[in-house]
Amino acid sequence: MKRNLLLASILTTLIIGCNNTADSIITIDTHIDINIENFTDSLNYTMNTDTQFNLPNMMEGKLDVAWLVVYTAQGELNEEGYKAAYENAIAKFDAIDRLVNLYAPDQVELALSSEDVKRILDEGKKVIMIGVENAYSMGLDTSNVEQFWEKGARYVSLTHNGHNQFSDSNTGEFDGTSLHNGLSDEGKELVELLNYYGIMIDISHPSKEAIRQMTELSKAPIIASHSSARALRDHPRNVDDEQLNWIKENGGVIQTTALGFFLTDREDPPANMNDFMDHVDYMVEQIGIDHVGISSDFDGGGGIVGWEDASETINVTSALRERGYSETEIAKLWGGNLLRVLDEVQEIADKLQS
Repeated sequence: MKRNLLLASILTTLIIGCNNTADSIITIDTHIDINIENFTDSLNYTMNTDTQFNLPNMMEGKLDVAWLVVYTAQGELNEEGYKAAYENAIAKFDAIDRLVNLYAPDQVELALSSEDVKRILDEGKKVIMIGVENAYSMGLDTSNVEQFWEKGARYVSLTHNGHNQFSDSNTGEFDGTSLHNGLSDEGKELVELLNYYGIMIDISHPSKEAIRQMTELSKAPIIASHSSARALRDHPRNVDDEQLNWIKENGGVIQTTALGFFLTDREDPPANMNDFMDHVDYMVEQIGIDHVGISSDFDGGGGIVGWEDASETINVTSALRERGYSETEIAKLWGGNLLRVLDEVQEIADKLQS
């Protein structure tokens, strides 16, 4: 009888230990696009919207943290273009504010730091964070950096598809063009301001030369919010081995993205979880477990067989286990690495401001 009780006690301890390890995994998706049409009284993310991401899907898939993206398409580099881009960005910031403060304050909360993330999850709610895709929306007014920070932006990509006032884009590879040979003077100033305010610099869309200059200029670690390995899929939006090493040396993280044509050039069948895991494995082997993370690019082209929408997020965790990653390693890939970078960026900002 005593032996049976001892075995039961050991088994209970092991089960509790496993559960605690699993609970320590914070699942963070760093890139989800939004459309302000889904942020109204009659249609919003508290409902089963016709989108890959919404709160029911987030709950079902056990996704803890969703970075909603304030995306602005590239337009003309003039006063009219900057004005329209700024208004688009503000409309999206306001839409996210309505979600967290009007439509679903009992389900989600906006986080501005890793401490916020942990507190909100401990309170039983899910977490929303904000990234800005294309600093074009800031125009030529550097005070917009502080304004976007105050509205919750915690990462900013200097450009998108097309060169802008700050940086050359990766799209220059397609047409052989360059506007600044990397960063403009305004772009270099923007890097300093993002460091100063504690906003992570996202290198997923700029040109290789712009990325090189950013990693040299930035006093803080950088991220690629949604990119994959160019060695496995030769696409300008993916990161080559040299760039991967820049990220490692900088102390940053690359968020592997589940967007089909960044994972494989197969026309049939579509990209699947194995393709996604191959990119994770490759980058972990190249630069180490501390510098790789996960993103979907849902509602912006992302989604693969096995992770079609946020409701299937738990499948990614299962796939990582099947690839042999430990629970500690999975915790790093899913969110630990990203939060570590955010902490370091904000600590450096505190020092710069003091």
